[in-house]
Amino acid sequence: MKNLLRIAILFIIVTKVDAQIGLNINIGSQPKWGPVGYNHVDNYYIPEIETYYNVPTKQYTYNNKGTWVTTSQLPPVYRNYNLYRGYKVVLNEPQPYLHHDIYKVKYVKYKKVHNQKFIRDSRNSKYFESKDHPKHGEWKENGHDNRNKNKHKNKKDKD
Repeated sequence: MKNLLRIAILFIIVTKVDAQIGLNINIGSQPKWGPVGYNHVDNYYIPEIETYYNVPTKQYTYNNKGTWVTTSQLPPVYRNYNLYRGYKVVLNEPQPYLHHDIYKVKYVKYKKVHNQKFIRDSRNSKYFESKDHPKHGEWKENGHDNRNKNKHKNKKDKD
């Protein structure tokens, strides 16, 4: 009976740890215009247009005449904005726009920065699982994980 109880407790612990790990990685959900280097992202702040993007909900939040608006599209004034152009700051906290006065000042220096590497252009195979990546699925051939093979092939590529 003690062994059965120990096994049940161990199973619960392992299940909890596995669930926590699964929740902390969302590479496949990040947009292809997102910056490389992050296994998990809740929100991006785009200083150039003072707009936030929530990765899990795929929605933008911006200030419209004093009211925070959340929508699936960029603000009308930035409808034609190129998301590959502007710098994105990763903010892993809920509702970062509630602290906009802090982030606006802290990240103003990134308004004119346009040299960030994007997921779409990355050669790191960890991004290939994203359906939006041009090399989507290349690391899986015949049901086998070939990421190590690709790592050796692209040894110079760290992003």
